[in-house]
Amino acid sequence: MAQDAEKSPESDGAANDFANEAEQQSEGWLREFWDFLAYNKKWWLAPIIVTLLLVGLFVILGGTAAAPFIYTLF
Repeated sequence: MAQDAEKSPESDGAANDFANEAEQQSEGWLREFWDFLAYNKKWWLAPIIVTLLLVGLFVILGGTAAAPFIYTLF
């Protein structure tokens, strides 16, 4: 039973790795998304996301005083 209570070196290393990762400061969601695109080679998502963000921006600005200027674009 004493052997069961002892930690194996592998699990101790994994715990230290987890603790080190938890203590690091987050890079931010934009950097994380960019790393996701680069690592998974999902570059085709970039134009879709940019287009959705622009449409969302137009919707938000459509309810403000900038609406007459946006309507002239179309």
